[in-house]
Amino acid sequence: MAPKTDLYHVIHKVPSGDTPYVRAKHLQLVDKDPEGAMELFKMAIESGDRVDSALKDMAVVMKQQDRAEEGIEAINTFRCRCSKQAQESLDNVLIDLYKCGRIEEQIELLKQKLRMIYLGEAFNGKPTKTARSHGKKFQVSIKQETSRILGNLGWAYMQRMNYMAAEIVYRKAQLIDPDPNKSCNLGFCLLKQGKFQEARSVLRAITNSRSADCKSISRAEELLREIETEAPGLEDTEELIFQGFESFDNWILNSNELRPRRLPIFEEIMPCRDQVAW
Repeated sequence: MAPKTDLYHVIHKVPSGDTPYVRAKHLQLVDKDPEGAMELFKMAIESGDRVDSALKDMAVVMKQQDRAEEGIEAINTFRCRCSKQAQESLDNVLIDLYKCGRIEEQIELLKQKLRMIYLGEAFNGKPTKTARSHGKKFQVSIKQETSRILGNLGWAYMQRMNYMAAEIVYRKAQLIDPDPNKSCNLGFCLLKQGKFQEARSVLRAITNSRSADCKSISRAEELLREIETEAPGLEDTEELIFQGFESFDNWILNSNELRPRRLPIFEEIMPCRDQVAW
């Protein structure tokens, strides 16, 4: 049990002390003063006080304040002061900041991260890394990270309305670590290309799943209704695809349609190598 004098810091999840970084965290988490926090985070960076954490926290606060462009500039300016171990985390923050509309830069950085995984340079050469979400730590594997990055890359291509490239990327992601959300996006990309039969097969696999979340099922049903509107005379043949498969995951893992002919997953993809060049 933490000593009584430390209870304040435990409850509010802030570090103890009186350095610029500590004061910034208090302003960010306790006093809810983002402007003051950003100023103190910058002071912490300039004074060398927990530079890695200060830069990441400052950029996150800037994004929360709809100042993503300033966050991007801050990372590009100060990341040279950060440790080698922090660069990967900074890239993750930068990818999130690029969602403000800088899609091309987001795509290029995502491809760069995939190249690092392929070359064995991700996670500082380790098979897993420790991540944090909502104050809890958990382990992330290279497999999970690859699927996550591919999912982000597919979403970026969707924003650019390059549905052919997005389809290929989502298929690759599903082969590594399938999940209903990416499958919904795959169905959407197929729908947008007029591949209604394939789209309906993918989406019905979600609605027939016992493990898919309610949000994914609801979105799949919405997309299925759109397909019925776009192609009302579509033949109902996809039941053959589901025969023998009890769940979405089994369908994804066993579908010959989605299985690549060669490994690794970063192979040059035909006929879309220009759209999806690693």
